[in-house]
Amino acid sequence: MILTTTINNRKKELLIDADEYLVDTLRKAGYLSVKRGCDTGACGLCTVLVEGKPVLSCSTLAARVMNKKVETIENYPKEAEMLAKHLAEEGAEQCGFCAPGFALTVIAMMRELNNPTDEEILHYLNGNLCRCSGYASQLRGIRNYMKEVMDSENNK
Repeated sequence: MILTTTINNRKKELLIDADEYLVDTLRKAGYLSVKRGCDTGACGLCTVLVEGKPVLSCSTLAARVMNKKVETIENYPKEAEMLAKHLAEEGAEQCGFCAPGFALTVIAMMRELNNPTDEEILHYLNGNLCRCSGYASQLRGIRNYMKEVMDSENNK
């Protein structure tokens, strides 16, 4: 079947199988930042944004994004670089395998929650697993990233 969708602000028509998962469709289309991890929807590595909301692409049929907007981390180079810098400064960025899905979740969280508490951040990020770093350092990095984003928006 033909899937018509918008990926990173570009309209696409992709040939897919009826039972194909979105992670496979995106990787075949060259979006290699979308990682395959657990294949059970438990690790967050495959996270993409669909209509602005985090979605686990390993458990979402590609056909479900027909005529919808899909975003991968390639659509957010500035934000990803800035978040990576803050995570690294706090010792939270190690191998980077989880980084694309994690960053997209943080971006979606910032759009949805206004000045979230630490508990709200941790709750929102529940399901984004990282085996390299501790979650306390990630939380500090996210806080620093959020502060920089807010400061830059206030100075516009």
